[in-house]
Amino acid sequence: MSQTNPQSAVLIELEPVVAQNLERHDRLAKEWHPHDYVPWDEGRNFAFLGGEDWSPEQSRLDETAKAAMFVNLLTEDNLPSYHREIATRFGRDGAWGTWVGRWTAEENRHGVALRDYLVVTRGVDPVALERARMEYMTLGYDSGDKTALEAVAYVSFQELATRVSHRNTGKAAGDPIADQLLARIATDENLHMVFYRNLVQAAFDINPDEMMRAVANEVINFEMPGANMANFRKNSTIIAKAGIYDLRLHHDEVVAPILRFWKVFDRTDFGPAGEQAREELAEFLVGLDAQATKFVESRERMRARIAARGQVPVQV
Repeated sequence: MSQTNPQSAVLIELEPVVAQNLERHDRLAKEWHPHDYVPWDEGRNFAFLGGEDWSPEQSRLDETAKAAMFVNLLTEDNLPSYHREIATRFGRDGAWGTWVGRWTAEENRHGVALRDYLVVTRGVDPVALERARMEYMTLGYDSGDKTALEAVAYVSFQELATRVSHRNTGKAAGDPIADQLLARIATDENLHMVFYRNLVQAAFDINPDEMMRAVANEVINFEMPGANMANFRKNSTIIAKAGIYDLRLHHDEVVAPILRFWKVFDRTDFGPAGEQAREELAEFLVGLDAQATKFVESRERMRARIAARGQVPVQV
């Protein structure tokens, strides 16, 4: 993907910051192994090897946890596409290239661990899971014509959104092993978010107007990388109704804290272009907050109706 000269210049200027944050990441990241989080003694053969094929009653997960785990794993599965996206925009040389490789290796184990857990515990239908994986990976992920600065802004928010989703899925799973595994994955995602967040902070000082425009674009047009998978809307509705990931969480626990960290609304170094982007962002956030409030109020009314009928609503 071609980059404008200012964008390329910012990437070059950011190289020392990338190197510093690589060192920081290596110091803080803890080694872990996917096989340690899988209850292998629960595993048994499927019919192809003389065992028993999957049936719904074998799963310890309720429908909400199944939907969330399914979406989370399929999202992780498209790693080859994500690798292409960041390698194309950030490059494969120097500190940027080292980070692209390290990030890819760490992300890969998330899908390994989640799939092993779900297959061994028979948490979801493995045939449906494999068919969905084939379809989604064949489709792939394409972020369009994002610039390098838009890409680094996007992943700052996306990594934190993924952390929140994984962590809350673990809590909702009703299984201490799944909770432990997803907490471990969420820790990785948080470290990735910090890495990208720090790069954006540095880019604000190098080219504040370009960075502000990129941040506004990504917040206003944000969608999760799994948005193009089959049944995403249906599953994301289930996930939102359960409070695993919804507009309120997106606003309060993802967008707002990152914008505060960058001091987006306190900066005084924007030119006309940066100021315009900031005004657009502020206007969008007012609407997002209103939508989040409306959704939560609607969900609470729904839960009250369910409770009145003597049912127990699913929530985190």
